[in-house]
Amino acid sequence: MDPSNTPSPDSDSSSDMPLSMSIEALRLDNNGLSDEFPLLLQNCPELTFIDLGQNKFFGSIPAWIEQKLPKLKYLRLRSNMFSGYIPTQLRGLRHLQYLDLAHNKFSGTIPSSLLNMDGVTKTTKIVTEDTPSNTSSGMAAVDDGQDPHASMYGITDSIFVVTKGQGSEYIGLFIYMVSLDLSYNHLTGDIPKSIGPASGLVNMNLSLNHLTGKIPESIGLMRSLEPLESLDLSNNHLSGEIPQGLSDLTSLSYLNLSYNNLSGRIPSGHQLDTLSPDDPASMYIGNTGLCGPPLPKSCPGNHTAESHFTANKGSEKMAFCFGLSVGFVVGLWVVFCSLLFKKPWRGIYFRLFDELYDKMYVLVVVNWVRMTGKATTAY
Repeated sequence: MDPSNTPSPDSDSSSDMPLSMSIEALRLDNNGLSDEFPLLLQNCPELTFIDLGQNKFFGSIPAWIEQKLPKLKYLRLRSNMFSGYIPTQLRGLRHLQYLDLAHNKFSGTIPSSLLNMDGVTKTTKIVTEDTPSNTSSGMAAVDDGQDPHASMYGITDSIFVVTKGQGSEYIGLFIYMVSLDLSYNHLTGDIPKSIGPASGLVNMNLSLNHLTGKIPESIGLMRSLEPLESLDLSNNHLSGEIPQGLSDLTSLSYLNLSYNNLSGRIPSGHQLDTLSPDDPASMYIGNTGLCGPPLPKSCPGNHTAESHFTANKGSEKMAFCFGLSVGFVVGLWVVFCSLLFKKPWRGIYFRLFDELYDKMYVLVVVNWVRMTGKATTAY
């Protein structure tokens, strides 16, 4: 806080708040606070980091956030009771690269401008740095790559990020934080088609809403800047087919499309074949219209191919049996004709047959006598 900016006693200001405060980071997460979005923040134009997560804040995101917080890069309002529409004014936050509004009561549609912010469409990263021992906590510098000498200290201790289906505290040398998390709200409508090659998102989570329509084909183009690594669209009402372009996202390591109304054949190849090796079907369960691997349900085209394969296999088996039968009959006739027309062969054959008959007769009689003799002795 800069005392030179505070109002004088003679000022006619209706508020006792200072005109401007040089706060760059505000972290009030997990404190049980209950109020609307803090009006005090209107007087903090230098803020780059706001974390109000895990509290009981309510109301809507104020429209003045665009003009009063022009340098904001990290906004985390997770697990509160905020409601209303997601304001289009967020588009004016040119540097916003991390937006977490999950676990609230926001409704309405997703503003298409939300995916066109400069902070989202440019490669940005958060770099943790060591601080002198006289500081109260570790800090992290937010660097947008434009000015290497303009790093803003904006994050204390660590960064809690929910990505790839789990939450983690991130403390590292380079942490990419281009992320959008709108999960567990009451959002409706389609996923904006503006998402695509211009987006630098690394993590996008829109799960547990009421989104409808198709998955935009343009999602498959999100690989030109920062490759998409985590995509969660589960537990919505999305329909249509899964875009084949998802298989081109070579950096994708987590995908969840479960419990929607998706249909058609599941695309395969490239990256999709490597996801969730322990249980790949879990990415698609709850979509009764989907078919093909890794689900046990076969697609209609597969039945035709399988029937054709079965028919071919049956024909091959029948041909084998027919050939075997013909060979047996022909062989039998060859032996019969040889015995019929070759008298020496016929004599040898019957002589061998008589000898074999005599040996079998003697063997049976001897064994029978032995068995009856043992039985008589036992009695």
